[in-house]
Amino acid sequence: MWVSRLLAVVFLAFISSVHAQEWPTKPVRFVSPYPPGGSVDPLARLFGAKLGESLKQQFIVENRTGASGVIGTEYVAKSAPDGYTFVFIFDTHAVHQALNPKLPFDPVKDFAPVMIVGTAPMAVTTGPMKPYKTFKDVLEAAKAKPDSISIGNVGNGSLGHLTSILVMQAAGVKLAPVPFAGGGPMSTAIMGGHLELAMASTAAQAAHVKSGKMRALVLTGDKRSPVMPDVPTLKEQGIDIVALAWWGILAPAGTPRPIIDRLHAELVKVIQLPDVNRTLTETMGMDVVALTPEATQKWIVDNVNRWGKVVRDNNIKPE
Repeated sequence: MWVSRLLAVVFLAFISSVHAQEWPTKPVRFVSPYPPGGSVDPLARLFGAKLGESLKQQFIVENRTGASGVIGTEYVAKSAPDGYTFVFIFDTHAVHQALNPKLPFDPVKDFAPVMIVGTAPMAVTTGPMKPYKTFKDVLEAAKAKPDSISIGNVGNGSLGHLTSILVMQAAGVKLAPVPFAGGGPMSTAIMGGHLELAMASTAAQAAHVKSGKMRALVLTGDKRSPVMPDVPTLKEQGIDIVALAWWGILAPAGTPRPIIDRLHAELVKVIQLPDVNRTLTETMGMDVVALTPEATQKWIVDNVNRWGKVVRDNNIKPE
Protein backbone atom coordinates (compact mmCIF):
# COMPACT_ATOMS: atom_id res chain seq x y z
CA MET A 1 0.00 0.00 0.00
CA TRP A 2 2.73 2.47 0.99
CA VAL A 3 4.58 1.77 -2.24
CA SER A 4 1.52 2.69 -4.33
CA ARG A 5 1.04 5.89 -2.30
CA LEU A 6 4.69 6.80 -2.77
CA LEU A 7 4.41 6.24 -6.50
CA ALA A 8 1.29 8.40 -6.60
CA VAL A 9 3.08 11.24 -4.81
CA VAL A 10 6.07 10.97 -7.14
CA PHE A 11 3.77 10.93 -10.18
CA LEU A 12 1.85 14.01 -9.00
CA ALA A 13 5.10 15.84 -8.31
CA PHE A 14 6.34 14.94 -11.78
CA ILE A 15 3.13 16.14 -13.44
CA SER A 16 3.19 19.36 -11.42
CA SER A 17 6.80 20.00 -12.45
CA VAL A 18 5.97 19.40 -16.11
CA HIS A 19 3.02 21.80 -15.91
CA ALA A 20 5.27 24.43 -14.32
CA GLN A 21 7.73 24.15 -17.19
CA GLU A 22 4.88 24.60 -19.68
CA TRP A 23 3.32 27.47 -17.70
CA PRO A 24 1.93 29.82 -18.85
CA THR A 25 -0.12 28.37 -21.68
CA LYS A 26 -2.80 31.10 -21.58
CA PRO A 27 -3.05 34.73 -20.43
CA VAL A 28 -2.17 35.41 -16.78
CA ARG A 29 -4.11 37.95 -14.71
CA PHE A 30 -2.32 40.37 -12.43
CA VAL A 31 -4.96 41.95 -10.19
CA SER A 32 -4.24 45.44 -8.91
CA PRO A 33 -6.66 46.15 -6.03
CA TYR A 34 -5.83 49.86 -6.07
CA PRO A 35 -6.69 52.56 -8.62
CA PRO A 36 -4.21 53.94 -11.17
CA GLY A 37 -2.13 56.88 -10.00
CA GLY A 38 -0.56 55.22 -6.97
CA SER A 39 2.36 52.78 -6.92
CA VAL A 40 0.73 49.32 -7.12
CA ASP A 41 -0.83 49.70 -10.57
CA PRO A 42 2.37 50.85 -12.38
CA LEU A 43 4.36 48.09 -10.66
CA ALA A 44 1.93 45.44 -11.88
CA ARG A 45 2.01 46.90 -15.40
CA LEU A 46 5.79 47.08 -15.46
CA PHE A 47 6.17 43.44 -14.43
CA GLY A 48 3.31 42.31 -16.67
CA ALA A 49 4.88 43.88 -19.74
CA LYS A 50 8.33 42.42 -19.08
CA LEU A 51 7.04 38.94 -18.24
CA GLY A 52 4.92 39.01 -21.37
CA GLU A 53 8.08 39.60 -23.40
CA SER A 54 10.14 36.91 -21.70
CA LEU A 55 7.46 34.22 -21.40
CA LYS A 56 5.71 34.92 -24.72
CA GLN A 57 2.29 35.10 -23.09
CA GLN A 58 -0.08 37.90 -22.15
CA PHE A 59 -0.02 39.23 -18.58
CA ILE A 60 -3.18 41.27 -18.18
CA VAL A 61 -3.47 43.83 -15.39
CA GLU A 62 -6.99 44.10 -13.98
CA ASN A 63 -7.95 46.95 -11.65
CA ARG A 64 -10.43 45.59 -9.11
CA THR A 65 -10.53 48.48 -6.69
CA GLY A 66 -12.46 49.38 -3.57
CA ALA A 67 -12.46 49.02 0.21
CA SER A 68 -8.75 49.90 0.49
CA GLY A 69 -7.74 46.90 -1.58
CA VAL A 70 -10.09 44.33 -0.03
CA ILE A 71 -12.29 43.81 -3.11
CA GLY A 72 -9.50 42.87 -5.49
CA THR A 73 -7.63 40.83 -2.90
CA GLU A 74 -10.76 38.85 -2.02
CA TYR A 75 -11.29 38.14 -5.71
CA VAL A 76 -7.85 36.54 -5.94
CA ALA A 77 -8.25 34.65 -2.66
CA LYS A 78 -11.33 32.97 -4.12
CA SER A 79 -9.90 32.40 -7.60
CA ALA A 80 -8.81 29.00 -8.88
CA PRO A 81 -5.29 28.15 -7.65
CA ASP A 82 -4.13 27.26 -11.14
CA GLY A 83 -1.30 29.75 -11.59
CA TYR A 84 -3.25 32.18 -13.76
CA THR A 85 -4.39 34.74 -11.18
CA PHE A 86 -2.13 36.75 -8.86
CA VAL A 87 -2.59 39.87 -6.75
CA PHE A 88 -0.18 42.74 -6.23
CA ILE A 89 -0.46 43.74 -2.60
CA PHE A 90 0.56 46.86 -0.72
CA ASP A 91 1.39 47.19 2.97
CA THR A 92 -2.32 47.65 3.82
CA HIS A 93 -2.63 43.88 3.35
CA ALA A 94 -1.18 43.54 6.85
CA VAL A 95 -4.03 45.44 8.54
CA HIS A 96 -7.13 44.21 6.70
CA GLN A 97 -8.00 41.58 9.31
CA ALA A 98 -7.37 43.82 12.33
CA LEU A 99 -9.63 46.48 10.81
CA ASN A 100 -12.37 44.03 9.89
CA PRO A 101 -12.75 40.83 11.94
CA LYS A 102 -15.38 39.73 9.39
CA LEU A 103 -12.91 40.03 6.52
CA PRO A 104 -13.95 37.55 3.79
CA PHE A 105 -10.44 36.11 3.56
CA ASP A 106 -7.46 35.36 5.78
CA PRO A 107 -4.51 37.55 4.71
CA VAL A 108 -2.05 34.76 5.52
CA LYS A 109 -3.78 31.40 5.15
CA ASP A 110 -5.72 32.12 1.96
CA PHE A 111 -2.66 32.96 -0.13
CA ALA A 112 0.50 31.38 -1.43
CA PRO A 113 3.38 33.88 -1.15
CA VAL A 114 5.39 34.64 -4.27
CA MET A 115 7.59 37.62 -3.43
CA ILE A 116 7.98 40.82 -1.46
CA VAL A 117 9.39 42.99 -4.24
CA GLY A 118 10.73 45.89 -2.24
CA THR A 119 10.31 48.46 0.49
CA ALA A 120 10.42 52.24 0.60
CA PRO A 121 10.11 54.92 3.23
CA MET A 122 7.03 57.10 3.28
CA ALA A 123 7.27 60.84 2.89
CA VAL A 124 5.19 63.56 4.48
CA THR A 125 4.57 66.03 1.67
CA THR A 126 2.78 69.32 1.21
CA GLY A 127 1.84 71.53 -1.71
CA PRO A 128 4.31 74.21 -2.85
CA MET A 129 1.68 76.85 -2.08
CA LYS A 130 1.52 75.83 1.58
CA PRO A 131 3.57 77.62 4.28
CA TYR A 132 5.41 74.56 5.67
CA LYS A 133 9.08 74.52 4.69
CA THR A 134 10.15 71.90 7.26
CA PHE A 135 8.48 69.27 9.42
CA LYS A 136 9.28 71.46 12.41
CA ASP A 137 6.96 74.08 10.90
CA VAL A 138 4.17 71.49 10.85
CA LEU A 139 4.70 70.51 14.48
CA GLU A 140 4.73 74.12 15.62
CA ALA A 141 1.53 74.91 13.71
CA ALA A 142 -0.15 71.75 15.01
CA LYS A 143 0.73 72.59 18.61
CA ALA A 144 -0.67 76.10 18.15
CA LYS A 145 -3.91 74.86 16.58
CA PRO A 146 -4.63 71.15 17.28
CA ASP A 147 -6.62 69.25 14.62
CA SER A 148 -6.35 72.16 12.18
CA ILE A 149 -3.85 70.57 9.79
CA SER A 150 -5.14 67.78 7.53
CA ILE A 151 -2.92 64.82 6.64
CA GLY A 152 -4.05 62.47 3.88
CA ASN A 153 -3.63 58.72 3.75
CA VAL A 154 -4.82 55.91 1.46
CA GLY A 155 -7.50 54.69 3.86
CA ASN A 156 -8.24 54.25 7.55
CA GLY A 157 -5.80 51.73 8.93
CA SER A 158 -3.36 52.15 6.04
CA LEU A 159 0.30 52.25 6.98
CA GLY A 160 0.35 55.99 6.32
CA HIS A 161 -2.59 56.50 8.66
CA LEU A 162 -1.12 54.32 11.40
CA THR A 163 2.30 55.92 11.10
CA SER A 164 0.78 59.40 11.34
CA ILE A 165 -0.92 58.29 14.58
CA LEU A 166 2.41 57.09 16.00
CA VAL A 167 4.05 60.36 14.97
CA MET A 168 1.29 62.41 16.62
CA GLN A 169 1.67 60.40 19.83
CA ALA A 170 5.45 60.73 19.83
CA ALA A 171 5.45 64.46 19.03
CA GLY A 172 2.49 65.35 21.25
CA VAL A 173 0.45 66.97 18.47
CA LYS A 174 -2.96 66.44 16.86
CA LEU A 175 -3.37 66.38 13.09
CA ALA A 176 -6.60 65.67 11.17
CA PRO A 177 -6.29 62.39 9.19
CA VAL A 178 -8.17 62.32 5.86
CA PRO A 179 -8.63 58.97 4.06
CA PHE A 180 -8.50 58.71 0.26
CA ALA A 181 -9.30 55.86 -2.13
CA GLY A 182 -5.69 55.65 -3.28
CA GLY A 183 -2.40 57.44 -3.79
CA GLY A 184 -3.56 59.00 -7.05
CA PRO A 185 -6.56 60.91 -5.64
CA MET A 186 -4.52 61.96 -2.60
CA SER A 187 -1.70 63.31 -4.75
CA THR A 188 -4.22 65.29 -6.80
CA ALA A 189 -5.60 66.84 -3.61
CA ILE A 190 -2.14 67.83 -2.39
CA MET A 191 -1.08 69.34 -5.70
CA GLY A 192 -4.38 71.19 -5.95
CA GLY A 193 -3.95 72.73 -2.51
CA HIS A 194 -7.04 71.00 -1.07
CA LEU A 195 -5.00 69.07 1.51
CA GLU A 196 -2.34 70.36 3.88
CA LEU A 197 -0.19 67.22 4.16
CA ALA A 198 0.00 63.71 2.75
CA MET A 199 1.68 60.56 4.04
CA ALA A 200 2.55 58.13 1.23
CA SER A 201 5.47 56.12 -0.08
CA THR A 202 8.33 57.78 -1.93
CA ALA A 203 7.34 55.52 -4.84
CA ALA A 204 4.01 57.32 -5.14
CA GLN A 205 5.36 60.82 -4.60
CA ALA A 206 8.96 61.03 -5.85
CA ALA A 207 8.07 62.16 -9.37
CA HIS A 208 5.77 64.91 -8.05
CA VAL A 209 8.44 66.11 -5.60
CA LYS A 210 11.07 66.13 -8.34
CA SER A 211 8.80 68.16 -10.62
CA GLY A 212 8.16 70.72 -7.88
CA LYS A 213 4.45 69.92 -7.61
CA MET A 214 4.98 68.72 -4.03
CA ARG A 215 7.40 69.58 -1.25
CA ALA A 216 8.71 66.70 0.88
CA LEU A 217 9.22 67.50 4.57
CA VAL A 218 10.30 64.29 6.30
CA LEU A 219 10.81 60.55 5.63
CA THR A 220 9.83 57.52 7.73
CA GLY A 221 12.80 55.30 6.84
CA ASP A 222 15.88 54.50 8.92
CA LYS A 223 18.02 56.38 6.39
CA ARG A 224 17.60 59.05 3.74
CA SER A 225 16.21 58.06 0.35
CA PRO A 226 18.28 58.38 -2.83
CA VAL A 227 15.24 59.86 -4.58
CA MET A 228 14.86 62.54 -1.86
CA PRO A 229 18.43 62.92 -0.55
CA ASP A 230 17.84 66.35 0.98
CA VAL A 231 14.82 65.24 3.03
CA PRO A 232 15.57 64.27 6.67
CA THR A 233 14.15 61.24 8.47
CA LEU A 234 11.87 61.29 11.49
CA LYS A 235 14.81 60.00 13.54
CA GLU A 236 16.83 63.03 12.51
CA GLN A 237 13.93 65.13 13.81
CA GLY A 238 14.10 63.38 17.17
CA ILE A 239 11.11 61.10 16.56
CA ASP A 240 12.18 57.46 16.93
CA ILE A 241 9.82 55.86 14.40
CA VAL A 242 10.67 53.75 11.33
CA ALA A 243 7.90 52.60 9.00
CA LEU A 244 8.37 51.20 5.51
CA ALA A 245 5.88 50.85 2.71
CA TRP A 246 6.16 47.54 0.86
CA TRP A 247 4.90 45.73 -2.22
CA GLY A 248 4.33 42.04 -2.81
CA ILE A 249 2.81 39.40 -5.05
CA LEU A 250 0.55 36.59 -3.86
CA ALA A 251 -1.33 33.69 -5.44
CA PRO A 252 -4.41 31.87 -4.18
CA ALA A 253 -3.60 29.24 -1.55
CA GLY A 254 -3.05 25.87 -3.16
CA THR A 255 -1.32 27.20 -6.27
CA PRO A 256 1.25 24.53 -7.26
CA ARG A 257 4.65 25.27 -5.75
CA PRO A 258 6.51 24.62 -9.03
CA ILE A 259 4.51 27.44 -10.65
CA ILE A 260 5.23 29.74 -7.69
CA ASP A 261 8.93 28.95 -8.00
CA ARG A 262 8.86 29.51 -11.77
CA LEU A 263 7.18 32.90 -11.43
CA HIS A 264 9.57 33.90 -8.63
CA ALA A 265 12.57 32.99 -10.78
CA GLU A 266 11.18 34.94 -13.75
CA LEU A 267 10.47 37.96 -11.53
CA VAL A 268 14.07 37.92 -10.27
CA LYS A 269 15.26 38.02 -13.90
CA VAL A 270 12.94 40.94 -14.65
CA ILE A 271 14.10 42.87 -11.57
CA GLN A 272 17.71 42.44 -12.69
CA LEU A 273 17.04 44.12 -16.05
CA PRO A 274 18.84 47.49 -15.96
CA ASP A 275 15.81 49.53 -17.05
CA VAL A 276 13.50 47.82 -14.54
CA ASN A 277 15.98 48.11 -11.69
CA ARG A 278 16.46 51.77 -12.52
CA THR A 279 12.70 52.37 -12.47
CA LEU A 280 12.29 50.62 -9.11
CA THR A 281 15.24 52.25 -7.38
CA GLU A 282 15.74 55.65 -9.02
CA THR A 283 12.19 56.52 -10.07
CA MET A 284 10.17 54.80 -7.33
CA GLY A 285 12.78 55.05 -4.57
CA MET A 286 12.38 51.40 -3.71
CA ASP A 287 14.89 49.21 -1.90
CA VAL A 288 14.56 46.01 -3.91
CA VAL A 289 14.57 42.91 -1.69
CA ALA A 290 13.01 40.19 -3.92
CA LEU A 291 12.27 37.93 -0.94
CA THR A 292 11.81 34.18 -1.39
CA PRO A 293 8.32 32.73 -0.88
CA GLU A 294 9.31 31.55 2.62
CA ALA A 295 10.75 34.92 3.59
CA THR A 296 7.69 36.61 2.09
CA GLN A 297 5.41 34.57 4.34
CA LYS A 298 7.43 35.54 7.42
CA TRP A 299 7.44 39.21 6.35
CA ILE A 300 3.65 39.25 6.04
CA VAL A 301 3.09 37.50 9.38
CA ASP A 302 5.47 39.89 11.14
CA ASN A 303 3.73 42.95 9.64
CA VAL A 304 0.27 41.60 10.45
CA ASN A 305 1.38 41.28 14.07
CA ARG A 306 3.09 44.69 14.29
CA TRP A 307 0.48 46.84 12.60
CA GLY A 308 -2.50 44.85 13.82
CA LYS A 309 -1.45 45.79 17.34
CA VAL A 310 -1.41 49.50 16.41
CA VAL A 311 -4.91 49.17 14.95
CA ARG A 312 -6.24 47.48 18.09
CA ASP A 313 -4.40 49.74 20.54
CA ASN A 314 -5.89 52.84 18.89
CA ASN A 315 -9.34 51.36 18.16
CA ILE A 316 -9.03 52.17 14.44
CA LYS A 317 -12.09 51.35 12.35
CA PRO A 318 -12.50 51.19 8.56
CA GLU A 319 -14.31 54.06 6.88
